[in-house]
Amino acid sequence: MVVVLSGNFRGQGPSKIVSIDRNSKRAIVEGINSALKHVKRGHPKSPQGGRVSIPVAIDVSNLALHCPSCNRGVRVKSQVVDGVKRRLCTNCQKVL
Repeated sequence: MVVVLSGNFRGQGPSKIVSIDRNSKRAIVEGINSALKHVKRGHPKSPQGGRVSIPVAIDVSNLALHCPSCNRGVRVKSQVVDGVKRRLCTNCQKVL
């Protein structure tokens, strides 16, 4: 779960990440930053034609992980415990 930090969708979330493109450092987030695409009749996504809403990627730097105990977007630190790397919330020190 992530929260949007900047842009037109600032403050929205927590939302799930659908996919990440690691090369361009962009992510598609569920329910955030969608665009309308006009399609002709017979298109697989819309057989009757018209306008179809498609998700658009957002830069990863504009996202923060959501901490359920703090109930907001937080910074994360890494800690190795018994050979297992874990992500911790910097505010409440709980495992994410």
